[in-house]
Amino acid sequence: MIVEFIDANKADHGVEPICDVLQFAPSTYYAFKARPPSARALSDALMKVVLLKLFIDNLSVYGARKLWVAAQRAGHDIGRDQVARLMGDLNIQGVRRQRHVRTTRRTEGAPRAPDLVDRDFTAVTPDRLWVTDLVRHEAPLNLAVMKGHRHMLVAAGVLKLRAA
Repeated sequence: MIVEFIDANKADHGVEPICDVLQFAPSTYYAFKARPPSARALSDALMKVVLLKLFIDNLSVYGARKLWVAAQRAGHDIGRDQVARLMGDLNIQGVRRQRHVRTTRRTEGAPRAPDLVDRDFTAVTPDRLWVTDLVRHEAPLNLAVMKGHRHMLVAAGVLKLRAA
């Protein structure tokens, strides 16, 4: 909304509508526009080029820590957190050793099962409403995995806790 207002009025009326919407003085805007880039902005621009080159040279697999070590080895004085911040700005990330989580993806346009209870899970009397939550366990018969799990039972509107 603000962007549309600024874009619509910027060419016609100068900077004053922008300052009215964002509530700062026009002199502040002009001082900002005339100010040279800061030392950090200049350093970041230079280091982004260096980090991107190092990232590509190392097969685009290095994360922040290894890229920081590679930059140190190349003779650049840069902090590890700065490397992580600049990698975020460049939208690059290292390869992870963890396996990717693969979840079930629904097919667009596939028919859906009807919601027979209209999201109302209260039971008027016992054995009137049976609802389940399907959970996939890697080792369902392993008692060490199952120990400590608790199941909620709904019977006649009363919640009961039962140990597994």
